[in-house]
Amino acid sequence: ITNQYEFDDETCAQARQKLYDLARTTDPRPFALCVSFTHPHDPYATRRKYWDLYADDSIDLPAVPAPAYEQRDPHSQRLHHISDMGRFEISDEEIRNARRAYYGNVSYIDDCFGQLLDVLRATGLDKNTLILFTSDHGDMLGEHGLWYKMTFREWACRVPLMVYAPGRYAAHRVTQPVSHVDILPTLLDLAGGMEPVEPVAGHSLQGLLEGGQEAREVIGEYTGEGCIAPLLMIRREQYKYVYCEVDPPQLFDLASDPLECDNLAAKPEYQALAAAFQTEVLQRWDPVALRQQVLQDQKRRRFLAHTLSQGAYQSWDFQPQQDASQRYMRNHLDLNELEFNSRFPRARLFS
Repeated sequence: ITNQYEFDDETCAQARQKLYDLARTTDPRPFALCVSFTHPHDPYATRRKYWDLYADDSIDLPAVPAPAYEQRDPHSQRLHHISDMGRFEISDEEIRNARRAYYGNVSYIDDCFGQLLDVLRATGLDKNTLILFTSDHGDMLGEHGLWYKMTFREWACRVPLMVYAPGRYAAHRVTQPVSHVDILPTLLDLAGGMEPVEPVAGHSLQGLLEGGQEAREVIGEYTGEGCIAPLLMIRREQYKYVYCEVDPPQLFDLASDPLECDNLAAKPEYQALAAAFQTEVLQRWDPVALRQQVLQDQKRRRFLAHTLSQGAYQSWDFQPQQDASQRYMRNHLDLNELEFNSRFPRARLFS
């Protein structure tokens, strides 16, 4: 057991319970339920049943082995330092073990998701419930010598995004790049074309869900671990361009170089394209102002953390409150009423 497994086990149990509550309610309003799991995630520990789903000889090593330190781009070098990777020699066996555990935890989440689908089917909610499955980040898992996220490399920033809407769309795969900021306008469209209360950054995926092939682009900014200045990214057609004011730019052709081994930004034949991307980045962002904004935000967070640490600490995280005295059999409750309200399908009343 790990703290992450405890969290995800509880999340799955609470989500199943909530679905039953929604099925039993007489409230006619539609519902929206966000079920957020931790796995798959480092520190790459999984349960035996999921570990045993994968054999040692079926676990692949990174397609791009760790390059020498001096051959890495500056951001990757900084990640090497903050992860303290220089202190360790990671063997092929350890890499396979980490990847095997990660794959096992993917299967664990598949199990959890299956449990939620089982409740939807058992209650009949599956017939009119939209399901959207995604993740906030991927994991490098040793590719290019990197682990975790913290980079715009494909392994870290590509995530699943699956949408199921009963009776609306034929099953198909979308190959165009999309972004999480597209989810809200998509949900508004699926809810009947509601207008957002405030402007939103993304664009609805309705056309792609219906089988359309419109061109898409994705932009991103990263200001977390390993950054000494913002990393800014544009992904359009087969190209990915990454800009940082203190690092050399990166330009990859993902169609011919999906493993991102060949940085085209400095090659003469790509100078015009790289320059056009840089001009666009500086039109979209003000990197200097963004850096100052991040530094100010960090100061505010440190001040707030210090303030909250004085006296009795009050966490700003959501704290779920449960009242077992009203949910399970207790002396003050009417057993027949409790049993009736808890059953699904409802028990038949006798007159």
